[in-house]
Amino acid sequence: MADEAMARVQRAAEAEGAESVAFLRALIRLQAQGEEAVQARLAEACVAAGCQVERRRYRPADIRLRDEFAAEAAMATEEREAVLARLPGTGGGRSVIFFAHPDGEPFQAQHGWTHDPLAGELDQGRIHGWGVADDLAGVATMVEAVRVLKAAGLRPKGDVILASTPSKRHARGVHALLHGGVTADAAVYLHPAESGIGMREVKALASGQLLFRVTVPGRLPDTQEPGHAAFAHVAVNPVDKAMVVLAALRALDARRGARVHHPALDAAIGRSTNLLVGDIRTLGDGRASRVAPAVQLSCALAFPPGETLAAVQAEVEATLAEAAKADPFLRETPPKLEWLSGVTGAEVTLDHPLWIATAEAVTRGTGHVPEINPLHTSSDIRNPMVQSGIPCVGLGPLCGDLTQNGGRDEWVDAADYQRGVAVVAMLIAHWCGTTAAD
Repeated sequence: MADEAMARVQRAAEAEGAESVAFLRALIRLQAQGEEAVQARLAEACVAAGCQVERRRYRPADIRLRDEFAAEAAMATEEREAVLARLPGTGGGRSVIFFAHPDGEPFQAQHGWTHDPLAGELDQGRIHGWGVADDLAGVATMVEAVRVLKAAGLRPKGDVILASTPSKRHARGVHALLHGGVTADAAVYLHPAESGIGMREVKALASGQLLFRVTVPGRLPDTQEPGHAAFAHVAVNPVDKAMVVLAALRALDARRGARVHHPALDAAIGRSTNLLVGDIRTLGDGRASRVAPAVQLSCALAFPPGETLAAVQAEVEATLAEAAKADPFLRETPPKLEWLSGVTGAEVTLDHPLWIATAEAVTRGTGHVPEINPLHTSSDIRNPMVQSGIPCVGLGPLCGDLTQNGGRDEWVDAADYQRGVAVVAMLIAHWCGTTAAD
C-alpha cells in the first residue's frame, strides 16, 4: 500500500499543481489586507481540506520557554493569533505537526522592487511577492499537501496538525502551541532557504546562538573645552579599553574553536563554533576631537547541539570578568554585559525514523537523495525539539532575494514549490500511513 499511496499522491500533486500555485499567489495578494486576512484564508482552506480548525490568541511575553530567551525590547508586544488545524487520523499511525509562519518583514513603501510586491506576479518560473519565501510558501505548502492527499483519495492513519504561527520579532507562535498542549510524534518546519538547493535539502541540524552586547566605559577629561585632544592623556579612552575586551573575546573564540567540535559542522565548514563581533560603535557624538563616554560591541556566538545555553553564557561572563580584573580601570569600572537573545541547538540524526521517512519522500518527489545543510544557525527546527522533545526537520523550495537579507523581488521557484507540496504529501503518507477515503 505504501508504494501505491506514494504514486497516487504524486499523480494528484501533478494534477493539482496549478491550483497550488494559485493559492500561494492569493496569499501574497491578501497581505495588503493584513496578517489576519492571510490567517483567515488559511483557516478557510484547512476547513475545506477536512481539518478541524481553531484560532488561538496569545501574547508572546506570556510564553515561558525552555533554554531560550529574548530581551523584552526585542519582542513583539501585541497580541497575536496562531491558526491550528487538525486532520484527524483513522487510527494506528504516527502523528506529525507541520508549521510555518505567515508574518514577514515590515512592509517598506520605498522597497525598490521591479515587481509589484503584493501582486503575486509569476515571471519566468518564479513567484514574486513580499514574504513569499519568508514564509508564505511554507504555510501554503502544508495546506496544499493536505488538499493533495484528499484529492488522491487517501486519509492519514495518524493525526496531521497544521500550524500557521507568527515568528518574527520573537512572536513565539509555535512556542505558544507547544506549551499549550499541542504535541505529536514528529514535526516538520516548512521554510525555503537561500542555499540554492531547494527541495533537495533537508534541515536536520540547527546550531544554537547567543546575541549579546558589551558596553565598555571610558572617562572624560575634566574640562569644559569642546575639544578633548589636548586633554586626551588625562582621559580614559573607551576605544582603548574596548580593544582589551575585544582581545579577550578573540581569545575565547580561539579556545572554543580548538575545543568544541561537531562532526557535521566540522565537515561542512571546518569549524563548529564562532564568536562574531558584528558591530563596534562609540556612544558619543561621533566627533574625532572628543573622547566618547563608552564603546559598544554587538556580538553573536554560534554553538553546536550538545552545548547548553547556560554553559556558553557562563564562558562569556567569565571571559569578561577576567579581562576586567586584569585591567586597573576596568577592574573599578567593569564593562556592562547585556544578553539580547539566546536559543539552544538541536538535531535529528541520520538513523532517526523521521530522517528516513523524510529522505524517502524527498527522493521520490525530486528524484534526488537529499543533502543535509547543517549551517542554519538558530533555525526554527529547534523549537519542537528543545521545547517539547519532538524530533523535527525542515524543508522548503528554492528561493532567493529574501527581504530580510536586504534583497529585492523576493521569489520562490514555482516548480520547486510544487515539488515541495508533493514531498510533504508523500511524507504524510510515509510517516502517518494512509487508508483509502470512504
